[in-house]
Amino acid sequence: MPREVVIVGAGIVGLACAHHLLAEGWRVRLVERGGVAEGASFGNAGALAFTDVLPLASPGILRKAPRWMLDPLGPLALPPAYLPHIAPWLLRFWRASLPDRHRHATEVQSGLMRLAAQAMEAMVESAGLAERLRRNGNLELYESEAEFAASAPGWAAREREGIAFEHVRGARLAELQPGLSPRFVAGTFTPNWMSVDDPHRFALALHADVTARGAALTRGEVRDIAPQGEGVRLTLADGTALTCDACVLAAGAWSRGLARRLGDRVPLDTERGYNTTLPPGAFDLRRQLTFGGHGFVVTPLSTGIRVGGAVEFGGLHRPPNFARADAMLRKAAAFLPGLRTDGGRQWMGFRPSLPDSLPVIGPSRASPRVIYAFGHGHLGLTQSAGTGRIVADLLAGRRPEVAAALRAGRFG
Repeated sequence: MPREVVIVGAGIVGLACAHHLLAEGWRVRLVERGGVAEGASFGNAGALAFTDVLPLASPGILRKAPRWMLDPLGPLALPPAYLPHIAPWLLRFWRASLPDRHRHATEVQSGLMRLAAQAMEAMVESAGLAERLRRNGNLELYESEAEFAASAPGWAAREREGIAFEHVRGARLAELQPGLSPRFVAGTFTPNWMSVDDPHRFALALHADVTARGAALTRGEVRDIAPQGEGVRLTLADGTALTCDACVLAAGAWSRGLARRLGDRVPLDTERGYNTTLPPGAFDLRRQLTFGGHGFVVTPLSTGIRVGGAVEFGGLHRPPNFARADAMLRKAAAFLPGLRTDGGRQWMGFRPSLPDSLPVIGPSRASPRVIYAFGHGHLGLTQSAGTGRIVADLLAGRRPEVAAALRAGRFG
């Protein structure tokens, strides 16, 4: 009789785990507290950022952060009342930015990205999602020669990892994206950067595929996970109990409390990201544009043009501050003269973030039958298929090399 696995979370990471476990012969049940892919998987920028191998925890970010935080609507916001809560996370983030730790995290991230790219290509082919991929590359833009020069170490690190890019100016810059403000003096084009047509539609299509292959869905909030005999027992908020042979915790920003009940104190916190999706045709956007100095991107989707990004630390319960989305939209209009900003839909979502910019993928302290798959920060869609492959390997008794550096125990 096939073994049964319960996956807590039906976002893109949980769905990718379901895809890979079904291929291994598991019976799969997804348990989701809300709607399928209605968390961070709903409103992200849609990027498959396999070239984005540099951890956020870096000396460069630390230099920018104080200036950014002086602007309440800037790329990084931290409400004063939240500082006592986030302080231990920030201390770990600072430690992760030290040169030796940054180099190690870059190496791990690069290995994970190589696996993620291979696994995504295979998953897209197997699930019939190839028409949802776009291979237009990404264009990062610089407003000054000083900003362009400051980006050089990051591009040198990517070059060491074999990532292709092209620094562009003048006519080549205008060819890659017509209609830019003349304030941009240069750009860097990464041709192998990919995206999906719309992240929510992509996730729903993957859900349809795993459902057709036999995956079931239970609506409910998981309150407890515990080993039981040779398996695992889950308790839902309504008192329902589920038993299974193995469990995958892929609940994104809601994973921390359940991991603690299993004996792992994972320093997971929440980056709140904002965006506005404008109607299709709001601008002749050729590819994703990254405005690194301002912490946001503009992305062409089948459902419109999405303007979003930035970071706000504030946990799961503070009300949204959509003035942040408004501020990004005003900047986008200045950077892309001719952008029509009316008719947009605003959104705020929770990115599950760890201070070393790497996810937790690996067994819990309580049982090797409970596997963690959360904490991907800005890279959940990008690393989803790779995460699913690692999870399937671990439950099959295989030990992928990259998994050793992603265990929850790395935090002590």
